[in-house]
Amino acid sequence: MSSNKNAPPFFVLFEDKHLIAVHKPAGWLAQGDSSGAPALTGAIRDYLKPSHKGKIEDLFVGLVHRLDRNVEGVMVFAKTRQAASDLSDQIRRRSLKKFYRCLVEGIPEEEEARLTHFIRKGKSLKATVFPRATPDAKRAVLHYRVIKKQKQFSLLEVELQTGRFHQIRAQLSFIGHPIVGDLKYRAKTRLGDYKIALCASKVILTHPNNNKELVIEAPTSEWEPH
Repeated sequence: MSSNKNAPPFFVLFEDKHLIAVHKPAGWLAQGDSSGAPALTGAIRDYLKPSHKGKIEDLFVGLVHRLDRNVEGVMVFAKTRQAASDLSDQIRRRSLKKFYRCLVEGIPEEEEARLTHFIRKGKSLKATVFPRATPDAKRAVLHYRVIKKQKQFSLLEVELQTGRFHQIRAQLSFIGHPIVGDLKYRAKTRLGDYKIALCASKVILTHPNNNKELVIEAPTSEWEPH
């Protein structure tokens, strides 16, 4: 990101009349809340205002999916209500694909695996993982593969099959490989304020206007091994 104080706090990865995709920095909320922490939706509105030709109150920024505050990476926003409806439908049908990269502690026994657990969101805003069906817990499925190994860490690519609360963080911790910096889920290493080694690295969707496949990828994260 630019050091210019007037520059937006994100990288624009793709933009046209229908969509804008950006790289969300760690530490930013997807949408504002009572905490007053910086929120990406408002920052995108500010970024779009100078080029908006109509009334400012008609400027539309549609939030169709979220990332945890601690997580960086690709976020796609709709610039029209029709695009928002179309993207939301793709998410419901699971035709919109989300991939993540993360650095975890330790070396997984399996180079590639499909994890199926059941997750319950607690009042403390922490997910509890169960190995089998449990009351009030939702089925959580992901697929991971090891991209690179180091002595104490592994870089993984993860594809989500379901979208549960803190799913990647909780499931990987449950199998003994918490994400670097994720102290909430038993990581022993620290990255810094509001940062964990998890990036929404790629989104694959069907463009709501021309129906062509659109692949949007994030740049390499500073914590990724070279």
